[in-house]
Amino acid sequence: MAGNRDRFSTFSTATRLKQLGERTAAHVYRSQSRRQVRRSRLTGRAALLALVLCTLVVALAYPMRQYVSQRSEIAGQQRAAAAAGKRLERLRDEKARWQDDAYAEQQARKHLHFVRPGEISYIMNDPGAEVAEQRRTGQAGADRPWYSNVWDGVDKADRPGD
Repeated sequence: MAGNRDRFSTFSTATRLKQLGERTAAHVYRSQSRRQVRRSRLTGRAALLALVLCTLVVALAYPMRQYVSQRSEIAGQQRAAAAAGKRLERLRDEKARWQDDAYAEQQARKHLHFVRPGEISYIMNDPGAEVAEQRRTGQAGADRPWYSNVWDGVDKADRPGD
């Protein structure tokens, strides 16, 4: 041990610092090379994990899209079934009303202008209502010649109120 001290004491401080620097540099180089090996292994694992995740996403994308579209189609069919059920109820109610003779008579009087024996029926026509109905249905000049309809269209275009 005393020989080692003598050996180190014979070297100059500069030589000792140089050796210390070389040892430190070698140590740092070894630790960096270990880190690089670890990083490359971790990067490979991460790449494999990313590849597996991407494969799962691609594999599940189409079935999920089908699932969502089928669920929306099912919901639409359920809404249609509910609407059909409501319509069926209304029709059953209407059928039950038509089974009543008083309701049938009321509808016959209202729509067909039926009267009982001994009653007198009066029907009053409103000319303004007929014109409005013809305008609404688009049959204003169905019984007139075509050129009269064209001329009426020109007259209507000249009027700012219509």
